[in-house]
Amino acid sequence: MTADATLKDWLEANNIDEVEALVPDMAGIARGKFMPAETFAAQGGMRLPSSVFIQTVTGDYAVEEIVGPLDEDLDAVPDLDTLRVVPWAREPSACVIHDCFYPDGKPVEIAPRQILRRVLALYAEQGWTPFAAPEVEFYLVQRNPDPDYPLEPPVGRSGRQELVRSPFSMDAIDEFEPLIDDIYDYCEAQGLMVDNLVHEAGAAQLEINFLHGDALALSDQVFMFKRIVREVAMRHQVHATFMAKPMQEEPGSSMHWHISVTDDNRNANLFSADDGSEAPAFRHFIGGLQRHLPDLHLLCAPYVNSYRRIARYMSAPINLQWGYDNRTVGLRVPRSTPVSRRVENRLAGADANPYLAAAATLAAGYLGLMEKLEPAPPETGNAYKRPLELPRNLDVALAQLQESEAGQRILGTDFLQVYAAIKRREFQRFFEVISPWEREHLLLSV
Repeated sequence: MTADATLKDWLEANNIDEVEALVPDMAGIARGKFMPAETFAAQGGMRLPSSVFIQTVTGDYAVEEIVGPLDEDLDAVPDLDTLRVVPWAREPSACVIHDCFYPDGKPVEIAPRQILRRVLALYAEQGWTPFAAPEVEFYLVQRNPDPDYPLEPPVGRSGRQELVRSPFSMDAIDEFEPLIDDIYDYCEAQGLMVDNLVHEAGAAQLEINFLHGDALALSDQVFMFKRIVREVAMRHQVHATFMAKPMQEEPGSSMHWHISVTDDNRNANLFSADDGSEAPAFRHFIGGLQRHLPDLHLLCAPYVNSYRRIARYMSAPINLQWGYDNRTVGLRVPRSTPVSRRVENRLAGADANPYLAAAATLAAGYLGLMEKLEPAPPETGNAYKRPLELPRNLDVALAQLQESEAGQRILGTDFLQVYAAIKRREFQRFFEVISPWEREHLLLSV
């Protein structure tokens, strides 16, 4: 759909009464407005204050980085390729993702969706098209109205909690069959390209795999998928969480990105030579990930909790070694045909904004291609025995991002300044909280 008349026709044909007009913010949270379908069709979009992109996950604002004069209104224009029904709504409803523009028509360059578009444009200039296939993990947990209490696995159909790890267990999946069926039904209704679902290593931890496709479209789908899963979980009287490390003794949740690139001139995989062997571009892409992803780590691990996931032998990488079909490394090369040759970036947590995690991955790979970087030798053993090479906490990751000349050049200085200000504000709010550990070990002992 490209015309207002087509939009109106679609809304009428689907008997839509209301529209959720959505904009993904820096955290990947859906901001926007709930609008009558008739009003939405007449306006062809909405307006939002520019401060929507300086809002923190705690609801504060990085006020030192106000976007535009006096927090001006932005024009939010719907991307009709993302127009979908809302299967859980009581009234016939639709949702659509918007791109934001200043009054003079210029795009808001700090918007996460625009950041990914910016990186994709660099590939297009070279005659390349990236494709992505994300894998997203999440936990089901009992409803938890009091944040002072630790999370617990929910009770399944058997009436028992899942208190032991059951990776790839079909019986463990069956415990939540009605919930999983609803997830698939809602994904089908919204046209999401979801594939297989597995039970992961954690208690009541699930993973969904997406079919490969356009990187922006797949980021949109991850954004929508998170909303679906949380909505379905609440309807089944449990919570779903995409926290990177929600439970102390359990593995963290990841957002892996399988990336390939098509050479448009050859209509073939850029990573494969004509004879099917690895092309030099394949190694250059991996070299770029190794060289530049540590500086962009904050886009893949955006919160204090994100760094709790990065631990040895806990199903998360601690470095950016690469290897063939090796799940101990940060950059895995799955077994594949030359047509589907790809790299799996295992760095990002499930808590990451999908647009920014995809942008960081593609930006680092692009720099490797342009700079013809060579990777280290492939890891054939256990990469957990190697030193930790990633930023160990948010402070270090923030400093590396701010000092990254390549990051400023590829992602934009304005974006990095705003993103850093948001992360500083979030860390400040975290630091104000006195934890149970401090009360337990320091209250009567020091």
